[in-house]
Amino acid sequence: MLIGEVARKSGVSARMLRHYESLGLVRPTGRTGSGYREYSDEDCRRIFHVESLRSLGLSLREVGRALDDPGFTPSDLVEDLIRRTRERIAAETELLTRLSRIGTARPEGWEDVLQTVTLLQALGSPSAGRRQSAALASADEVTVPVEALAEAVLNEADANVAGALRWALAQSGADGLVPLAEGLGSPVAEVRRRAVRSITEFPDGAATALLRDALAHPDIAVRRYAALELGTRGMADAVPTLVDMVAEGANDVDAADVLSTLASRPASADRIATGLVDRLTRGAAEPSARRRLTQALADIPGATTSRALAELSRDEDRAVALTAAYLLRRRAAE
Repeated sequence: MLIGEVARKSGVSARMLRHYESLGLVRPTGRTGSGYREYSDEDCRRIFHVESLRSLGLSLREVGRALDDPGFTPSDLVEDLIRRTRERIAAETELLTRLSRIGTARPEGWEDVLQTVTLLQALGSPSAGRRQSAALASADEVTVPVEALAEAVLNEADANVAGALRWALAQSGADGLVPLAEGLGSPVAEVRRRAVRSITEFPDGAATALLRDALAHPDIAVRRYAALELGTRGMADAVPTLVDMVAEGANDVDAADVLSTLASRPASADRIATGLVDRLTRGAAEPSARRRLTQALADIPGATTSRALAELSRDEDRAVALTAAYLLRRRAAE
C-alpha cells in the first residue's frame, strides 16, 4: 500500500508516517517503480503496534525500545508510567480544585483573581507567619473560598495559625460547617479533633446541633471537646461526659468549671450533683477519681450536694473526708 492509503486506513497522517520513518520506527519495506513508499502488511501491523503503545503514554523513544530491544521487559516501564500518570492526575486535580475555588469566590476582575490566588498560595506556604497572615487577611481583603479555609484548618499543626484559621472560617457563616462536619468522619484522629474545635467557634444553632451529635462520636477526644463547648452554651446534654472527664482526669479542671457554670441553673444543679454522686459511689472509682469528684461538688448548689458532702465527710479516704468537711463548712458560712 502507498502512504496515502495507509494513512486513510490507519488514521495516522502521512506527515506522522514520514516522521516515524525518520526516527526508524516504521520503515516501508518497498518502493514502487516510481520511487513511492510501499508498505507491506507487516509494516502496517507495526504502525498499529506503535499507536497502541503511544496510547499508553510511552514516548516515541520508549516505543522504539519496546519494539526493537529483545531484552526489553515492560514491567519497569509500566510501573514508571503508572507513577507518572498518578503524578499528572494529582497535579491536574490540584489545578481543578484551585480553579473551582477561584470560581466560587466569583471574582469581578483579574485583580480579584490574582489576590485570591495569592491568598491560596499563602495558605499552603511552609511559613507559619505567611499562613497566619493569609488567614487574618481573608476576612478583610478578599473572600477566600470556604473549602480552602476548611482544608487549611483541618491540616494546620501550628496552634497560633490554627486559631487564626478557625476564626476566619467562623466568619464565613454556616457554609463553613459543611466541610467541618465531613472532617468529623475523617480516619485521621488529628483531623477529627481539629474539626470539632473549629465547630466550637461557630455560635449558631447548626453548630450546636453538630456538637450534640458529636457527644456520641466514637472518638473520645471529639466527645470531650463537644461536651466542654456545649456545657459553656448551657446544654445539659453535656453533663454525663463532663462528669466522666472529672472522674477520668481528662481536662478535669475545665470540666468542673463548666459543670459549675451549668449548675447555676436550678434545673441542671440536681442532675449534675446526682451524676457526680453516682460516680463517687461506684465501687470501681479509684481514690484519685473520688477526690476529683468530691472537689467538683464544691460549686454545685442544692440539697443533693449537701447530703453527699455530709456522707463523704465520714469517708474512709481521709483526703476525701477532709475535702468534704471543708466544703460543708464553707457552705454553712455562705
